[in-house]
Amino acid sequence: MKRDLKLRPLAIALAIIALLLVAACSGSGMPDAGQPKNDQGRAVPAPAQGQSTEQGQSTEQGRPTDGEQSAEATREPDTTAGQISTFALDVDTASYGYSKRLLQEGRLPEPGQIRSEEFVNAFRQDYPEPEDDGFTVNMDGARMPENGTALLRVGLQTRRADAETRRPANLTFVVDVSGSMGEPGRLDLVREALHKLIDQLGPGDQVSIVAFSGEAEVILSMTPATGKDRLHAAVERLAVQNSTNLEVGLTRGYAEASQSFRPVATNRVILLSDGLANVGDTTWQGILGKVREFAGKQVTLLCVGVGRDYGDQLMEQLADNGDGAAVYVSSVDDARKVFVEQLAANLDLRARDAKAQVVFNPSVVESYHLIGYENRQIATEDFRDDAKDGGEIGPGHSVTALYEVRLRGGASGQLATATVRWQEPDTRKPAETSRSLEVADLSASLWRESSVRFQVDVVAAAFAENLRTREQFAGEGNRELAEHATRLAETTEDAAVTELARLINQASSLG
Repeated sequence: MKRDLKLRPLAIALAIIALLLVAACSGSGMPDAGQPKNDQGRAVPAPAQGQSTEQGQSTEQGRPTDGEQSAEATREPDTTAGQISTFALDVDTASYGYSKRLLQEGRLPEPGQIRSEEFVNAFRQDYPEPEDDGFTVNMDGARMPENGTALLRVGLQTRRADAETRRPANLTFVVDVSGSMGEPGRLDLVREALHKLIDQLGPGDQVSIVAFSGEAEVILSMTPATGKDRLHAAVERLAVQNSTNLEVGLTRGYAEASQSFRPVATNRVILLSDGLANVGDTTWQGILGKVREFAGKQVTLLCVGVGRDYGDQLMEQLADNGDGAAVYVSSVDDARKVFVEQLAANLDLRARDAKAQVVFNPSVVESYHLIGYENRQIATEDFRDDAKDGGEIGPGHSVTALYEVRLRGGASGQLATATVRWQEPDTRKPAETSRSLEVADLSASLWRESSVRFQVDVVAAAFAENLRTREQFAGEGNRELAEHATRLAETTEDAAVTELARLINQASSLG
């Protein structure tokens, strides 16, 4: 009996040590086999606290108090970001437009010129529009032939506006008249584009024109659109000169836009250039540094690229970091699409600093990969930081993101929740809305059961990925993609999809 009493303290001590060892192991940060992995294959934990999982429900995550921040400073680093995909919205289509021109001329685009999301966003979507000035969030998906894989589509849509209901616009055209614009038809295309846009403007709109080469010159100060004769005459005065100082052109253009700024109007600088800057600061960081003060005063940017040789990276980065968008035009039909058919979307605004965040369910998703948006991804914690830059979205714009996901065997329930956050253009008041997708909502077959527009998106993304990596995407080579595109073109009666099929065949012939 006494011997048992002597041994009891030792047993208790050993039990306490064992409990401490178990606790240490469970908090050691070792990844759980039940956690999904991000694009880099790292294990990630369960959804962060405060994330909504109700379908169609708006969410708002409160910021921590000072006391909570002090407590958080002593905790282990937060690793929940790994299962969350966050990116700034992007409506650029210049990568697809320029690649289309190169392929039509018998040239393959360089891999660095391919941005897959811009291929997808160049095509019409089937998303319902919201009743208000916010967004609808749409989610669908389909299982792939490969065991356990699926494609997930997140689609965001704003409400359209016609020319009669859009707000008035203050437009400052900044036109490149440098020597490189002397390529046959290049400056002529710019003039044609400007003439088309001027013809669409209404009584409340105003226009100024700045031309630049080695220096910048104000061709026409801010003039009401009712004076169309003066505007058209100023466009005709544009003539090719010498070197390309894009920095001085944009600086002068933003100064003009700021001087005539109207709070009730959309104030936008429209840069028309081949982006081949060779004088002054030729980096997007340096150029935007010169105009950041003006850009911060709600003057947005539209970059319109032209030319057989094109500074794609400079124009894309100017747009992404200058509260704007980038498009490319190579024909009069392209100009009509940008400045006539999509006029309201390209001039007006529905949302500033718009961002998307997709949270995956770790019990359903083993791993995921966002297709494209490589230079638009942002930190998880910046999603609700309204000082962090997002994308500017106009009326009637759609934004599509595609994900490859690997599902866990036999998994069911909620797959993911997508949330979009934006600021109202005038008041900067933030808003959010969300939607979720269940595993049961996935189509059993991509090519037989999913929506036609979803299939078009997959063909466009797969074509872009094949051009960028020279490898098959989702098990589909260019021959199969061309067959899908041809079939889809007949179903949709969409000329753009017919053109896509031709481009895929052209790429195949080029190797």
